[in-house]
Amino acid sequence: MKVVIRALCLCVCFLQQCLGQYQPNWDSLDKRPLPSWYDEVKVGIFMHWGVFSVPSYHSEWFWWYWKGAKDTDLIKFMQRNYPPEFTYADFAPSFKAEFYDPNQWADILQASGAKYVVLTSKHHEGFTLWPSKVSWNWNAMDVGPKRDLLGDLAVAIRNRTDIHFGLYHSLFEWFNPIYLKDKANKFTTQDFVKTKTGPELYELVNKYQPELIWSDGEWEAEDTYWNSTNFIAWLYNDSPVKNKVVVNDRWGSRTLCKHGDYYTCQDRYNPGKLQNHKWENAMTIDKLSWGYRRNAPLSDYLTMVELTTTIAETISCGGNILVNIGPTADGRIPPIFEERLRQMGQWLKVNGEAIYGSKPWAFQNDTATHGVWYTYQKATDSVYAIVTGGKMPFGKLMLGAPNPSPGTQVTLLGYTGGPFRFDRNPPGGIAIDVPAIPASQMPCDWAWTFKFTQLAN
Repeated sequence: MKVVIRALCLCVCFLQQCLGQYQPNWDSLDKRPLPSWYDEVKVGIFMHWGVFSVPSYHSEWFWWYWKGAKDTDLIKFMQRNYPPEFTYADFAPSFKAEFYDPNQWADILQASGAKYVVLTSKHHEGFTLWPSKVSWNWNAMDVGPKRDLLGDLAVAIRNRTDIHFGLYHSLFEWFNPIYLKDKANKFTTQDFVKTKTGPELYELVNKYQPELIWSDGEWEAEDTYWNSTNFIAWLYNDSPVKNKVVVNDRWGSRTLCKHGDYYTCQDRYNPGKLQNHKWENAMTIDKLSWGYRRNAPLSDYLTMVELTTTIAETISCGGNILVNIGPTADGRIPPIFEERLRQMGQWLKVNGEAIYGSKPWAFQNDTATHGVWYTYQKATDSVYAIVTGGKMPFGKLMLGAPNPSPGTQVTLLGYTGGPFRFDRNPPGGIAIDVPAIPASQMPCDWAWTFKFTQLAN
């Protein structure tokens, strides 16, 4: 009986998708199947860029902490460096992006091995990176760069890479007077949604056709205030990206980790165990900020050991990883970020077989050795053990999870000297003899992937 009911539900979902019948409520919208590309790509790049890139101090929340929270450090920073009458809007003319080369950005993103990118079209400051019709001169065409930063990158990504193009969009704006009036009315009015943030979303989709919408700034009001379900129903039914677009879970104060094609749950979400719904770990290379910080010391940036470990943990538990960088106000990807992205691409070139298109295995991390994370490829029935921590385990590698069969083979991705000898571990598991591989033959740095075929489990 359960099989019949499940089959009927799948038929209803298929008919809804084909006939454009997703209704503007979560019961209907949550039944939409996740477009397969999103689960397959696994690795994306987040880019936080805006007027906050001009002061490039503290974080992308600079304006709020200066004028909203009255942060003492930021007040002193402004007093030391700017005249008393200086406003946040006065930063915008210095957001010139004079060195911005979207083709160069696209090439760096391609070299990173990432398969999707998410650019901040508008952060909580309200400044749009495209010439929005409802931005009242607070956009990159009218102020600062005097160009469509978003559109130029979209063209470069689509012309030069195989990367899926996505956009971040903040629903609310800290100091927009129309929003603040709705807020003062306890969100019983919707003037801001109807005249500003709602039209922006439709404009973004119709003009740039993103394959992913990363919504944010939702937490102060219910999804009914934001008209979220109406927008998403249009997105799924009638938009130019209806068959491929994916959305996250930030559409209202009660939607986080409950509704959407995939869940983000919280910033830098990394649960360390398998989840029952597709999720994403949106995290930062700069440990303290999403936007560029001029004063960040090297110790504030993730090392490649930390980054590859986070990738392994995330993918093993069924998530995608969205790795954030912060471009500069003059339009550059800073060398520290470029280096990390290119190094990530080098690592993925060797170990991508264990990442792209993979599925969670029966075990996520190993039961005997700390820092070993597993993935699985159904097409080849292969299991992958990603050994993290930056130290290659020469000698005996004891793993508790894999159960070898007589036909099992163990190899190291990127190394031509295999397969490796191993012994069945009497209490269970496997003991691999890892030879002392010369540095010149090491396939990669930072983390290494052992591949198992024909395991008994």
